[in-house]
Amino acid sequence: MNKKSFLASGHLPTLVSAFLYFDVSFMVWVLFGPLTPFIAEQMHLSATQKGLLTAIPLLGGSFFRPILGVVADRIGGRRAGLTGLLFSLIPLIVGWHFASQLWQFYLIGFLLGIAGASFAVALPLAGRWYSAEHQGLAMGIAGAGNAGSLIATFFGPRLAQHYGWHSVFALALIPVCCVLAFFFLFAKDSPNRSAPKQWPQYAQLLITVDTWRLCFLYSLTFGGFVGLSSFLTMFFHDQYHLSKVQSGDFATLVIVAGSFLRPVGGWIADRIGGYRLLLLLLAGVSIALTVISSLPPVSLVVPMLFLAMGMLGMGNGAVFQIAPQRYSAHIEIMTGIIGAAGGLGGFFLPSAIGALKDLTGSFGTGLFCFALLVLAGAMLLLEFGVHWSTTWTLDALRQTKVFRYRAYGRRQAEDAPLSGELQPSEE
Repeated sequence: MNKKSFLASGHLPTLVSAFLYFDVSFMVWVLFGPLTPFIAEQMHLSATQKGLLTAIPLLGGSFFRPILGVVADRIGGRRAGLTGLLFSLIPLIVGWHFASQLWQFYLIGFLLGIAGASFAVALPLAGRWYSAEHQGLAMGIAGAGNAGSLIATFFGPRLAQHYGWHSVFALALIPVCCVLAFFFLFAKDSPNRSAPKQWPQYAQLLITVDTWRLCFLYSLTFGGFVGLSSFLTMFFHDQYHLSKVQSGDFATLVIVAGSFLRPVGGWIADRIGGYRLLLLLLAGVSIALTVISSLPPVSLVVPMLFLAMGMLGMGNGAVFQIAPQRYSAHIEIMTGIIGAAGGLGGFFLPSAIGALKDLTGSFGTGLFCFALLVLAGAMLLLEFGVHWSTTWTLDALRQTKVFRYRAYGRRQAEDAPLSGELQPSEE
């Protein structure tokens, strides 16, 4: 790919705005993760309660993402982004002044999901400016805003230790307000934005089989990444008895891989195809998680987690190289739907690991179950490829490199509607 053609084909200020919006929103969204050891110590929480506390914001993100996706489709990504940033201030203010009981933390955590819903706006806002051959890289760069989790895990424990965890919510207001101002000044809607959809079209998307296939895949990749991002500080603290700050530092180290390799995954997917890349990554993640589930010494578990998180981050980029080829005319709402599935996967992961820890006495049980689920995802992806090769357009097959198609697949693809349109022959 030609770097100059990528820069010339889109709108760099909007791409940067989308990245910053997602970055600061991700920081807010996973804030409970690094703060959980402090809150749990004060409130004497069980492993199940700790897992649920870190997971509730991910559930909130799943709830709000389709809503914000529809809002972006109706009023445009710029105005939807400004709305999301303004509403993200509410749980931070409430957490700063009013949080003292567990149910209040659960409510604040759910409202933090408004920040997690930024995914439904940031990616299509940036991606609309770029052509199909640059979609993976553009959406990967915008999606690399999940690096906001690094800010939360690195600074959160340090600030909580020095100023108290209540003050962390107040301090988080500062970067959110700065990004709000930057987004207001520089973000711009693409002239290629499609007209708002009719309400029946939203329902039709939900009954399309490919929607659920992509949702399942993203629940593994993004759900795995964000679920582990929220869980790892607690994992290092409880399993390896590290200090709260050390636990946050180790979590930051491994999250780096998933955050900064997401655009690399999108770039590689543009070159070799999202389908092929995702198949390799899911197999690799399963192997890495199997090793991690044995709970080896911290000197081994950290590099293995680094590899696993890196592959999950690249997998996120691969999924969102595939999605625009299949749903180019519906990418705003589809980003919300698929993103909601990712957040839901992230909710179940720390919740399940915490519950299984209480039941079996080991974090390894939950991690091994997740490894088996990712392996099942790789096997199902092979079956998805067979179906896609006979129903997608030839152009979509070429872009995603679904390799299991023959002459009959090409003929059907050439006769099929555009990849962005819904197909009446869907299962």
